[in-house]
Amino acid sequence: MKNILLKIAYDGTGFSGWQRQPGSRTVCGELESVLKSMTGLDIKLDGTSRTDAGVHALGQCASFRSDIQIPVENLARAMNNALAKDRLEGIGEIRIIEAKEMPEVFHARFSSKGKRYIYRIKHGREPDVFLRNYCYQVSKSLDIKAMSEAAAYITGEHDFACFQSAGSPKESTVRTVYDLTVSGDDKDILISISGNGFLYNMVRIIVGTLVEVGLGKRTPLSLKETIDSCDRQKAGHTAPPQGLYLDEVFF
Repeated sequence: MKNILLKIAYDGTGFSGWQRQPGSRTVCGELESVLKSMTGLDIKLDGTSRTDAGVHALGQCASFRSDIQIPVENLARAMNNALAKDRLEGIGEIRIIEAKEMPEVFHARFSSKGKRYIYRIKHGREPDVFLRNYCYQVSKSLDIKAMSEAAAYITGEHDFACFQSAGSPKESTVRTVYDLTVSGDDKDILISISGNGFLYNMVRIIVGTLVEVGLGKRTPLSLKETIDSCDRQKAGHTAPPQGLYLDEVFF
C-alpha cells in the first residue's frame, strides 16, 4: 500500500470549494474522479485545507493510500493529461505540481505544521472586469502604512474568536500567527499571513478588518481591542474569496 502526497494548484473560480459535495463540482471531487477513471479504484483524498468556493491554491496538499499501479514518478503527468480536458473546455483548471511517496505515518492534514496564505488587492481605481475572479478590488486608495501597523497587533498567539465566522465550532479558537505582512504600491497590495492553523474565514475577516484600517474607518491600535474582545461583531467585514490563495503548506 503506497502513501502518496499530491501538491496541487488550482483556479477556484469554477469550483464549489475543495471539499467533496454531492451534486456540486469541487476540486477534491474532480481529482477523485480522475483517479477513478485512471485506475478503476475508489480513492479518497485527505486535503490539508478545505478552501471555499472561489478561493485559489498555489500549493494545496492532499494525500491518499492505494495500491495504485502507476509509478509515482509518472502520476503527476498522467493526472495533468487527464485534467487537460477541463482546461480546454474552459470549466476550470487544476494542475498537479508534484506527486511523491511518503512514509506510512504521513497524513496531509494531521502532519501539517502550518500554512501560508496570500491575499491580493487592487485599490485606488475602478474595478477591472477581467480581474474580478482573482483579487479584491477596492475603488478607494488604501493606507498601506496604517494596515502594516495594524497587522503587528495580529501576529503572535491569541484567541482569534473575533476573526471566526459562525458555523464551524472549534474546541479552541487560540491560534499562532507567525508572520503577517502588508506590502504594495498605489495599485496593488499583497497580504501574506502564515500560522499554525486558521479558523473558518479567519484570513478573509483579518483582510476585511485591515482594509477598513486602510480606508480610515478604524485605527491600527483598535486591533488590540478587537482581538481582546473575542467578539466577531467587533471585527471588520469578510473580504471576498476571489483574492485568497493557499500559498504553501508546512510539514
